[in-house]
Amino acid sequence: MVRVTDLDTFSALLAPEGQELLAVLRDHDPADELAAATRLRRDHPAPLVSAALGQARLRQRAAAKFGADAARMYFTPNGVEQSTRATVAAHRAGRLATLGVRTLADLCCGIGGDALALARAGIRVLAVDRDPLACAAARANAEALGLAELIEVRCADVTEVDTAGYDAVFVDPARRTKARGGRIFDPEAYAPPLSWAVGTARSAPYAALKIAPGVPHEALPEDAETEWISDAGDVKEAVLWFGTGRGGARRATLLPAGDSLLGAGLPDPEPGPVGDWLYEPDGAVIRAHLVADVAEQVGGRLIDPTIAYVTADRLVPTPYATAYAVTDVLPFNVKKLRALLREREVGVAVIKKRGSAVEPEELRKKLRLAGPHSCTVFLTRVAGAPTMLLGHPAGERA
Repeated sequence: MVRVTDLDTFSALLAPEGQELLAVLRDHDPADELAAATRLRRDHPAPLVSAALGQARLRQRAAAKFGADAARMYFTPNGVEQSTRATVAAHRAGRLATLGVRTLADLCCGIGGDALALARAGIRVLAVDRDPLACAAARANAEALGLAELIEVRCADVTEVDTAGYDAVFVDPARRTKARGGRIFDPEAYAPPLSWAVGTARSAPYAALKIAPGVPHEALPEDAETEWISDAGDVKEAVLWFGTGRGGARRATLLPAGDSLLGAGLPDPEPGPVGDWLYEPDGAVIRAHLVADVAEQVGGRLIDPTIAYVTADRLVPTPYATAYAVTDVLPFNVKKLRALLREREVGVAVIKKRGSAVEPEELRKKLRLAGPHSCTVFLTRVAGAPTMLLGHPAGERA
C-alpha cells in the first residue's frame, strides 16, 4: 500500500504541484494505479506521485466515514482506521453544544475528525496529538473545510497539556497497537491509559471519553453516564460522559435518526413462550443492557433468560428493536427446516443466530434454497432448548 510517511512529503502535497496531482486523482480508479503512476511520473517527482496516489486511496476509503468531505480532506492510514465516523462525531458535538460548551480541549485528536464536528457546532477547539503527521493532517483539514479559525492544533504529549479554563475535554485514547494495528482490550493499555483520561475528565466541567463498545460494565466509573452509539445498526463506540448529572446511567443512541434510550434500571423480565412477534434489539441497546427497557415498551418478555430476543403477543413499534412476525416455532432440525422451506418455495432466507453454535453460511449450503419467496430464520434457544423461529419483518408479507 502506498503511504504518506513523512512531514516533508505531506507538505509537498499541500504545495501547488501536490494539489495539482490530487485534483487529477480525485476520481482515480485504484485498479489503474500502476498505469497512473507511470504516466504521472513523466512530469512529477516519483515520491510526490506515490504520496498523491496514497492520499487518493485514503480519501476513497475515508468516504464511508466522512462522505463528500473526504475528497477535500487529508489522512494518514491510522487516521482513516481510528477516526470517528462523521455522523457519530456530529451527534457528540451536538450534545456538548447543548450542554453549553463553547471551548474544548480535544486530546488525541488524530487527523481532526472530531475537532471538525465540534467546530461546526460552534465550539472553539484546542486539538492535541503527539504524532506530528497527524497534527499536520488536522491543520490541513481545518483549513480545507474552512474551520481553521475555530481549531488550534498543537503537537504535544496530551498528558502535559493544561486543560484548565476549557469548558470541556474530549479524549479519544489510541486503542490499537502500533506494531500490527491490533485492538487493545485492556483500558489501562490505551494510550494514554483510561485511568488518566478519567482523572482529566473529572477535573473539567464537562467531559466525553471515547471507549470501546465492548467495555465490561464493571469497569465503568460510577460517576459517569455511559452512552453506546450505533449508526445504521452497527455499534460504533461507547462514550463516558462526565458533568451531565447522570452518574451511573446507561444510554443507547441510534443514528442517523438520533433516538436515545436512557435506562430506567429495570430488572430483566421473566421469560415466557414465544408470541406472535419477535423483537431484535439494536446492538447499542444490548451493549447498554437495556433489553428490559425495550421489553417494557412493547409489553414483552424474553424467550430465554440468556438470550437478547424479546417476544410479545402484539405489535408495538419501537425504534430500538426490529420487529418480526413469527410464523413457526420448531425444535432445531435441519431436515425439517429444509423440507418446510422447500414446501413454501423459499429461495431467499435471512439466517440470524443468537445462542446457537450453528454457522448460518454452513446451514444455508445444506438448505439448498430455491423459489420466489423469502423468509427470516432465527437460530436460538427458547427456555434452554435449541429452537428455530421462522418469520418475516413487520410490514412484509409472508
